[in-house]
Amino acid sequence: MKVFSQYRRKFMVLAAAIAISPAGYAMSPQEILAASDAIRNPDFPFGLTNTLVEYRKGKETESSTLAIYSKADPKGGQFRSLVRYVAPARDANKLILFSGKDMWFFDPSSKASIRLSPQQRLLGQASNGDVVTVNFAKDYQAVSATEEDTQDGERQTRHAYKLELNASGEGAAYHRILMWVDKTSMRPVKSRFYAESGKLLKTAYYRRYQPIFGVERPTETVIIDGLESDWVTVMRYSDWVKRDVPETWLQRDYLPRFKPE
Repeated sequence: MKVFSQYRRKFMVLAAAIAISPAGYAMSPQEILAASDAIRNPDFPFGLTNTLVEYRKGKETESSTLAIYSKADPKGGQFRSLVRYVAPARDANKLILFSGKDMWFFDPSSKASIRLSPQQRLLGQASNGDVVTVNFAKDYQAVSATEEDTQDGERQTRHAYKLELNASGEGAAYHRILMWVDKTSMRPVKSRFYAESGKLLKTAYYRRYQPIFGVERPTETVIIDGLESDWVTVMRYSDWVKRDVPETWLQRDYLPRFKPE
């Protein structure tokens, strides 16, 4: 009987390992989050164009076009970004610098730089923190991962990991996030962003996946207000390019001297 019990225990352990994944390895919630970050963001310096369009009750109300240059900090792994306004004309060449935990806005007409909060709205439901490149795994701790079916931005059902993320430091733009990650592909499906009070601020859908630098990445994010579902902001990413981002571009003192290439 003792020998049978030993074999039974070994069988149960082996069966559990096979059930975890084809490779016999269960990813932790934090590893799932990091894998979804790798889908959204390249692991080298790059540039892209972010076009934001705000809609109210189905009608376009405002738009803005930004050129974004990003590179990861070799120390902490979080991205640092320089954002340049391209359009509308009244905002052309204004800059936003996100470096470390600091964010600055620079207006070339006044030559003044002003500290910003990542939570401040830039356009519609898109905040300053939404338009810069972010590795969520660096600012948030994934405390749980459960499996469930959910609808993506194309109204297709996806079997996903539902991650609960808690801010792990003062630099995080949101207090708490719920994120759904496709179990098979590790693609982010959608996120819900919450204030410290528990209020739902907005929901974001990651859509229109296309091959970028050899990986299928989302080229559009649809952001829906937490209270007014007909208040929608769409961010579209285009003109991706692998490029050098000079360290000087990411220094506040350099902002008055920055010249777009």
